[in-house]
Formats: sequence, C-alpha cells, structure tokens
Amino acid sequence: MMPAARESLLDAAYAALARRPWSAVRMVDVAAAAGVSRQTLYNEFGSKEGLARALVRREADGYLVGVERALTANGDARERLTATAEWTASTARENALVRAMLTGCWSERLPSPTLSAVPSSSAVPAQRRADGPLPSPGDFVALVRDRAVTVLSGPGALKSDTAELARSCELVVRLALSCVAAPPGEGGVADLVRGALQRQLVF
Repeated sequence: MMPAARESLLDAAYAALARRPWSAVRMVDVAAAAGVSRQTLYNEFGSKEGLARALVRREADGYLVGVERALTANGDARERLTATAEWTASTARENALVRAMLTGCWSERLPSPTLSAVPSSSAVPAQRRADGPLPSPGDFVALVRDRAVTVLSGPGALKSDTAELARSCELVVRLALSCVAAPPGEGGVADLVRGALQRQLVF
C-alpha cells in the first residue's frame, strides 16, 4: 500500500475521533472515508488496536518534528527553548492525542493503547514501528531535553556546561507540560519560560 493511502486512513481515523469517542469509531466508516475497502484497512493496520497505535505513533512523531523545527530555528538558545515550550503547549491544546501522550491522562473518548510493545506480525514496516513501544510522558521529557542539549550545546561544550544545559532544557519542558495541565494567564508560556531561563546561569 502507498504511504499516502496509509496517511489518508490515519487522517480519516483522526477526523472520526474528533466527532465521536474511539469506542464508537467503526473500521468500516474509516475505510469508507478514505475511499478504500475495509479489507485494505485491516491489511494495513491488522486491527482497530493496530490503527490506534499507528495513529498515536503518527501524532507523537508530528509533535517531535515540531520540536525539532523550534530548536533549529533562528535565534539564540533562550528564544529556541521558548519556541519549543510554546509549540508543546499549543499542540497539546489543539491535539487531544498529543495532550494525552504528554500528560498520561487518557480520557474515555480516546484510544489508549498500551505503551509497551505488542507482538507484531505485520509485513508493513510503518505498522511494525507502531507496534513497538510508544513514548510515555517521561520519555517525551527525555527526548526533547536530550535533543535540545544536542542542538544547543554545539561542538566543544564542556561536560559541566552540558549538565547545566540539560537541567535548563528539562525545566523548560516540564514548565511547558505544566502549562498544558493548567494554562497560564496573561503573558502565557513565553513569559514563564523566559523568566525561568533568566534565573539559569547557563543562559
């Protein structure tokens, strides 16, 4: 199956989830919305659980692509970390699956696949990846922190500087997650992050 067809099936599943709880989303409706047969859908994902895992994996990847974009944008380290925090908070606000993954709070409306790997007999590489372990909130903190350290430390950074930077990056990620759980008032995420980073010696 073409990757584009897989994407259109995932788009159809995501759109269906916006309208009704996952328990009420029917495979036949997802297939019809994507313009393929139900058999094609099962061939690609194996089961409704497989579709759920693939959907969660895609939304996780999309979030991390946005993190990468924010971290590698123009601007100094403080601006790029602020952009990363803003992306985290805004994506979680707009995307219920990202919010659930980042906070670990899965509502009854959402699919809630087990985060550990499941046995996979799929011949589809993308599905085998989706059947692998899915990131927990702690995994996301570590992934974003470590990527930020790599991007922002540059060559020749001292180990002590890197440890300090890692602490600052983790603080930013955790601040962003707190804004997901309890949205900030005026000034928003950016003011909170800039204020926190101002007190960090590393910047």
